[in-house]
Amino acid sequence: MADQTQKPELFELNNGTMKVNVTNLGGIITSLSVPDKNGNLADVVLGFDTFEPYANGLSPYFGAIVGRVANRIKEGKFTLDGAEYSLHVNNPPNSLHGGLKGFDKVIWEVTDYKKGENPSITFKYHSHDGEEGYPGILSVTATYTLTSSTTMRLDMEATPENKTTPVNLAQHTYWNLAGHNSGNILDQYIQIWGSHITPVDENLIPTGEIKPVEGTPFDFTTEKKIGESIHEVGLGYDHNYVLDGVEEKSGLKHAAKVRDPASSRVLNLWTNAPGMQFYSGNYLNGIVGKGGAVYGKHWALCLETQGFPNAINQPNFPSVVVKPGEKYKHSMLFEFSVE
Repeated sequence: MADQTQKPELFELNNGTMKVNVTNLGGIITSLSVPDKNGNLADVVLGFDTFEPYANGLSPYFGAIVGRVANRIKEGKFTLDGAEYSLHVNNPPNSLHGGLKGFDKVIWEVTDYKKGENPSITFKYHSHDGEEGYPGILSVTATYTLTSSTTMRLDMEATPENKTTPVNLAQHTYWNLAGHNSGNILDQYIQIWGSHITPVDENLIPTGEIKPVEGTPFDFTTEKKIGESIHEVGLGYDHNYVLDGVEEKSGLKHAAKVRDPASSRVLNLWTNAPGMQFYSGNYLNGIVGKGGAVYGKHWALCLETQGFPNAINQPNFPSVVVKPGEKYKHSMLFEFSVE
């Protein structure tokens, strides 16, 4: 188990074109700099200049790996193998992103760190039986790799050692392709390879339906400006898309493409997860971030590839249950370009 007296440290992955800073605190991406059409680097992820806000729960999961179970579990309760489990209701009336001290707030062990043309870092975390109310010991690894000049890959694996448990890890970076301090993302464009969403009730728990997006403000099957219909969906987008699984790359399916017309930066995201939470930064409300930037509503978007929210309580959703002897695997590819 990682010694909790360990201090957060920062590690750089740099291949000469893109530069990523990550920390062993929560596997957090604290900065990620990629060039625009003129070759100018900008840091395109929201975050803080110091570790304290991340560790002290002042961060809305900026850049973090969230788990043991990402997203919401209804009323913080589930039943597995005949036993009932209760989790912290840290997002009343539900449990969110692993509980009070999820994987985003713990120190992970660094088991491998390589520099050079394809730099990478591997973090490992040993989650104990009963941690945050979840059953069984879970061994988790996460490896960030710069696989080409402007591509980053994340591979996450988790192995239950003694009990069956739900596992649903997500990467919770807040992206703004114009730069973290550049204002809102409403004029940026997004395309999502998901023709259905899982609609939610008033407590943001999926109803169990799988609903087509066609003819609704949730339709991003062709590229559309994020701000175009956002006023029709309450506070903004915070919904799980059912990924269609088309167009493979490195064994992963296309999930989303984001484009910023001002800088010409583009992000294509590929994953093997069944769903993706598209979140338009609705609750950002004046958080003071890097360099004194004040992050306001809709200043970033999250593309959290994941199992479906509350899947542990929804028999018709893809299962998030992993048994001893099985391995959870979740990969994503963040491919930057200009166009």
